[in-house]
Amino acid sequence: MQIGIRVHDTKELPLEERLQVIKEQGFTCGHLALSKVISGHSVKNAALTPGFAMYIKRAFAKNELDIAVLGCYLNLANPNKEQLAEIIETYKVHIRFASILGCGVVGTETGAPNEEYRFEAACHTQEALDTFIENLRPIVAYAENMGVIVAIEPVFRHIVSNPERAREVLDRIQSPNLQIILDPVNLLDVSNYQDRESIIAEAVALLGDAAAVIHIKDFVVENGQLKSLAAGSGMMNYERILSFVKKEKPFVHVTLEDTVPENAVRARELIQSVYNEVK
Repeated sequence: MQIGIRVHDTKELPLEERLQVIKEQGFTCGHLALSKVISGHSVKNAALTPGFAMYIKRAFAKNELDIAVLGCYLNLANPNKEQLAEIIETYKVHIRFASILGCGVVGTETGAPNEEYRFEAACHTQEALDTFIENLRPIVAYAENMGVIVAIEPVFRHIVSNPERAREVLDRIQSPNLQIILDPVNLLDVSNYQDRESIIAEAVALLGDAAAVIHIKDFVVENGQLKSLAAGSGMMNYERILSFVKKEKPFVHVTLEDTVPENAVRARELIQSVYNEVK
């Protein structure tokens, strides 16, 4: 496996300095969210030129870092048709940008059937899932044309809330350019976290073949809410997911989430040590 980090979880510095720190901390790849790490320059659609992509590509390459994920976390179930059209166009721009960056995937979560991108009971309906799938189809088709992988990230509080719904998306769209970002903690909620071992096992069984990237973090339950933290700070057991990685996904990008500069190296070392021990 290749352990990485979200670039925006590092110390706030100009991009090239951030990347140097990431390399010095022992990471080999980064999850890039343009709006969260590019300061002083526009990252609107019109700004995402080939030249901009090549500048970022050089900056990562200089520090021997892969771009594991280019994030485009917008709501593909937005019921406002004008906003949805803008969102779809932004996905296409990111896909074109990714094709020049040479990054692993364009990553996205799976939205909510409202303009605010907030959780409501309707997120878990079949109607919401059908809407998401139909809006995702043209994006995946565009990704096929551009030679880019789009990876969806199942999240309990979004439309694709569990492994079964994610498998349905894959099976209905049927494209090799549609894959999965597998984040075990994102499948958990206060209502199911005690069953996390069986949920992770189910996710590996149903989605493991399509897992392009693994996200790793931890969680605790506080005041009736599930709160995510850096790996090693909470209740997660990583043996099952890392055993799967070791057996089935050589050199996969495994990116840490919810770290801070003070604990990022410790989290990386923990995950590497568990990986070294599992079979």
